Amino acid sequence: MSKILIVYGSSTGNTESIAHKLEQQLAAAGHEVKVLNAADASAEHLADGYDAVLFGASAWGVDDLELQDDFAPLFEEFDVMDLKGRKLAAFASGDRDYEHFCGAVDVIEARSKELGAEIMTDGLRLEGDGGSAPDEIESFVQAVLKKL
Repeated sequence: MSKILIVYGSSTGNTESIAHKLEQQLAAAGHEVKVLNAADASAEHLADGYDAVLFGASAWGVDDLELQDDFAPLFEEFDVMDLKGRKLAAFASGDRDYEHFCGAVDVIEARSKELGAEIMTDGLRLEGDGGSAPDEIESFVQAVLKKL
């Protein structure tokens, strides 16, 4: 059994919904899962004690990508989370009409790699709350489970 931390930033509830869907499936597979809203998280040593961390956030912006308001300050402190050697995956909710559809996945993965994290699988990118994409969520969870 692995200990998994899921940290999300959500303005509309969509990313939060995805986080809880991931939690349910990972817990059903026998893992200990903690879900944490980025608004309630402190960056320092956040990943300590966890075998894997899943980060989720929405993003927007026309020219420059802007991370979700609660997640952005946490993201700026990724360097104090102890991500080196940690298994990590990213997920996002988005709207395909925007230029940076689920662009949070790209920036989370890039920064985490810089800090020495191991990206377990390609990021999960979903329209809305993921309610219409149970197969995509299941595939993402299975890819994560294979790397634990």
